[in-house]
Amino acid sequence: MPVFAGWLPRAEEFPMSESIPRLGDLIDDYCPRCRLLLNHAVASLVGSEVVKVICQTCHSEHPYRHAEVPQKKKATPRQKLFTEVLSKAAPVDAPEEVADKPPEPEPVAPKKKRAAAHARYISRHKTRPPKGRY
Repeated sequence: MPVFAGWLPRAEEFPMSESIPRLGDLIDDYCPRCRLLLNHAVASLVGSEVVKVICQTCHSEHPYRHAEVPQKKKATPRQKLFTEVLSKAAPVDAPEEVADKPPEPEPVAPKKKRAAAHARYISRHKTRPPKGRY
């Protein structure tokens, strides 16, 4: 097959599942800013490989990550200690003393506040007092 400028492969040569991406095509990729797998537009190509994409949700440009979602971080020693202390401070199997407590009175609705006064603007220049109620 001769190769020359402007040559495009025929559709029979490439199956539909492996079509060559073009600039502006929408593909799925992981967005590090949104932290989700979302639609992205192809921004740059090297040969037939996608190099950069633009997220269609947040419009950030980043390298193509081949739709691979990063693994979640493992708990640090500090987080482990924090969860251990919380589990000791408030045990899940704490006995409930519902029968000993008297019923709580219903909360009283707070009084309504008055309407706030209009905003007054501070200026270095002399101005006339505003017309109306103050």
